[in-house]
Formats: sequence, structure tokens, C-alpha cells
Amino acid sequence: MLNPWRLRLLGLLDNLGTVRAVADTLHLSPSTVSQQLAVLEGETRTQLLERSGRRVRLTRSGIALARRGREILDRMAEAEAELRALNNEPIGTVRLGVFQSAIPTLAVPVAAHLAHSHPHLHVELIESEPHESGAALRTGEADVIVTTTDYVEFPWGKDLDLIPLGTDPVVLVLPAEHPLAKRRVVDLAACAEETWACDRPGSYMAELTLRLCHESGFEPRVACRFSNILLLLQHVEAGRSLALLPGLAVAPGHAVVTRELTTPVHRNVTIVVRRGTTSRAGVNAVVEALLAHADIPALSAPSTQDAMRTPEEDAE
Repeated sequence: MLNPWRLRLLGLLDNLGTVRAVADTLHLSPSTVSQQLAVLEGETRTQLLERSGRRVRLTRSGIALARRGREILDRMAEAEAELRALNNEPIGTVRLGVFQSAIPTLAVPVAAHLAHSHPHLHVELIESEPHESGAALRTGEADVIVTTTDYVEFPWGKDLDLIPLGTDPVVLVLPAEHPLAKRRVVDLAACAEETWACDRPGSYMAELTLRLCHESGFEPRVACRFSNILLLLQHVEAGRSLALLPGLAVAPGHAVVTRELTTPVHRNVTIVVRRGTTSRAGVNAVVEALLAHADIPALSAPSTQDAMRTPEEDAE
């Protein structure tokens, strides 16, 4: 009989590419991961891995089992929830992956609400930025994610359901005494000689900042790169830099000002689940709570017609 834990390891290897990456994700040693995958080969009596230089890669059989394994694990979770559910009460654990700026304003209130309304449901919050969350959803590291579909590097496919949550404006963040703070809106080209605080290279906001600066005719001079929004805001507060951030990221209490751009920019904030998992009572409860709590100041809600859209519909 196939072991669910080992199926999960195989699925992670398919997504992450290396045994070391799987080990780091699960806080295991690479040798432990390799041993468990070898046991899985014995259980299936099939060669699932082949060596390529110093690395291993999945065989065709390994790829097929990894992807079917994700379906099996989803079905097992659904069956467990059904067996344990009482009167359709959401029960068990739902892992909610959310980008950093929406954790205090959206994810924490949702988790608190669900703890009161559904005491048998445990919501595990996971910080997961847009360049990470899609992969986490597909590998089963997350059951629901709040992300932005503007991150085009991730292939949003037919296996995922997209539920629009709202739009979040991208704003210019300035030190309180900066001369540009006197303007109501700012042309980004006026910031060509400024110094910038950015997210880590390859992240959604780092790539967006670079693109918008290029479109305005200049290469940003970067003073610091922080994945932590608080550190980034403190750098701006100190008068050391400017930044482009989503409106949700700039909480009250910081000595900064935000200004709209002359050419408005926003990100589309979206709930994403694996197709079919909304039949699980717990996942459904989390999605409904996110939609109910989305009336936060920085988010403007989508129209009723857009309440549930598939990737195919978004491409039309």
C-alpha cells in the first residue's frame, strides 16, 4: 500500500527539483528524504528516480505517480474531513498561504473569526509571497492562497479555481518630509535620481518596481533589499530611500506618506484553490470568510459578475 507521506515527498521533488530543496522545505536531512524515496520505489516496484550527474530526477513513472499522488492526497483529506465532520461542521486543518502585507489586515482577522465560528477548524497561516504561493498550492503545502494573478511567471492552469477578492493600489512611499510629498500624485519619472528600497530579486514587488522604473525611463539605484516590509518602511522613514508598495503593506503609524502615481497601478488580489477542493467544508469556510472580510480600506471589491472566474474565463 502506498504511503501518503512518501507520496508527498515525491510530489515535492517533482515541484522543487532537488532532494536538498525537499529536505530544506520539510526540515529533514537529504539522506532521510532519499531513504524514504527509495522505500517508495520498493513499495511500487518501479524505478521512480534516475541519477543525472550529482542530482536525481524523476523518471516518466515518477512524474506520473507524483502528479497522481497529489490527487490521491487531496481525496484522502476530503475523505477524512467527511468522516470526522459533524452536521457538515468544518473540521480539521486548512493551511492558508497569504502574502505578507495581507497577514495583519486580512488573514489574522479571518483566522480569529473562524476560531470563534468554527471551533473544530484550525487555520494555519503561512507567509507565502506571489512568487512562492502558486507552487505551494500545487504541492499541497497550502490548501488556500491569497495572491495576485498579475504574477505572470506562474502558470495559472485549469487545475486551479480563481476567486477575485479585490484590487490593491500600488503607491509611492516617501519619507514624511520629502519634497515630493507636497504633490497629490507623482510622476515616477520625477524619482529618477532617488534611492530605492526594494524586495528581494525575483520577487513580485521587486520585478514590478524594476518594470515601472524602466517604463519611466530610468534604472533604480537600490539602497537595500528587504523581504520584511517593516524593515523596508523603517528605511524609508529614516529618509534613506523611496519605495513602491501595495497599499495593504503601509499600515498606519509609520512616519511615511503615500502618493498615487500619475499612471495608476494596482494588483488584482485573488483567492486560489485547487479545483475540486472547495467541496471540503473547511476550505469552503475559509474562502467564504476571506470574501466576507475583504472590505478593508486598501481593497476595492470586484463586481458581482466577477465573483468566481476560471483561468479560461480570465483569458477571454
